[in-house]
Amino acid sequence: MTTNHQWLLARRPKGEPSVEDFAWVSAPMPTLSDGQVLVRHHYLSLDPYMRGRMNDGKSYAAPQPLDSVMIGGTVGEVAQSRHSQFAVGDKVMSMGGWQLFSAVDANVPGALRSVDTSHVPISHYLGAVGMPGVTAWHGLVRIIDPKAGQTLTVSAASGAVGSALGALAKARGCRVVGIAGGEEKCNYVTQELGFDACIDYKAHTDYLSLSKALKQACPHGIDGHFENAGGMALDAVMLRLNPFASIAVCGMIAGYNGHPIPMANPSLILVNRLKVQGFIVSEHPDDWAPALKELGQLVGSGQFRPRETVAQGLASAPQAFLGLLKGKNLGKQLVQLI
Repeated sequence: MTTNHQWLLARRPKGEPSVEDFAWVSAPMPTLSDGQVLVRHHYLSLDPYMRGRMNDGKSYAAPQPLDSVMIGGTVGEVAQSRHSQFAVGDKVMSMGGWQLFSAVDANVPGALRSVDTSHVPISHYLGAVGMPGVTAWHGLVRIIDPKAGQTLTVSAASGAVGSALGALAKARGCRVVGIAGGEEKCNYVTQELGFDACIDYKAHTDYLSLSKALKQACPHGIDGHFENAGGMALDAVMLRLNPFASIAVCGMIAGYNGHPIPMANPSLILVNRLKVQGFIVSEHPDDWAPALKELGQLVGSGQFRPRETVAQGLASAPQAFLGLLKGKNLGKQLVQLI
């Protein structure tokens, strides 16, 4: 192939993003320099954090530059190599972005990782055994630090991060209650992922109603919570947290389109002496090895069977991404490129 197809960020969204915010272009194939590797992407990861990067505002990371290839994790195969540690045919993981091929400087630590596909499908390295799984591991192990028998909750429980959180917590002997949108997702969370219960937030009009449902599902209160969404779910959980409970905050998707996310009862942080900690998984590189080892064992042994929602072809990426932001995916949202 001599042409590389790409999606660029064409403009900053105003409110809810649209397909017109992206531009489809063709570019020449990258030419390698010493130390670089050409990767043919097999799968592209779509994640909620991408919406925040599309904004031109203060955040934990620099905004996605306009007219540049959209950021995104990828897995694939080495097509050409000018690095001694990577050979043609090797399966690898990188931040290749929304394109078919990428040239990666393999001398940069963490830029290119080899993956073992003998027991774990390559696509899972973008979900359960990739960044989402490591995100769940860090929030659970480093922040919540639960004990066997404690009750944990997680919002967006049917997604890539939430499902991994449930598998990791159940392996530690915890009672795990999910919050998800719709009967189908809640059935997946309980019947396939093995959560003890799941609350359908769409069945509730306000956080007080949702909190009543949580009281039934968590009769002894909540000892730890993993927050992916913000808004009504977090307000409902706050009313059920036990004293000295911990909240790991990794996402606030309710506010990604520019809407403020007020908290109904912030005084409960003081009243219950809560620990509330936000984190960005990329700032904790030392956690990747132990996290991936545990997650790989859970997936490889069949204890954790994550689902994937897969769009076909790079051309489908924008629509699949917009669907992800509206919760249309079940499990990890991917785009298959080959």
